Amino acid sequence: MLLRDLAVARSGDKGDMLNIAVIANDEAAYHRIADFVTADRVREFFGDWVRGPVDRHDLPTIGAFNFVLHRALGGGVARSLRIDSLGKAMGLALLRLEVP
Repeated sequence: MLLRDLAVARSGDKGDMLNIAVIANDEAAYHRIADFVTADRVREFFGDWVRGPVDRHDLPTIGAFNFVLHRALGGGVARSLRIDSLGKAMGLALLRLEVP
């Protein structure tokens, strides 16, 4: 199963930092995401695209998680030579993460 089967994502960027909110479809999905979508897995999923740490902030009241990816945009959107390095593209990409 892919993360997109359990949640939606909203994302944005500022400088060289990326913010991805993952909002679970329901309470069962929230608990499944909590168990399997860790900061380390998100960092591993993006590989060399993320050169800094990844922080996960749990928001159980609203059934969501906020991931902050540091040094994730090749120096910043205006400086990067990557195509589609904006937060929106990476937020959508995260939804392809496999969840057991």
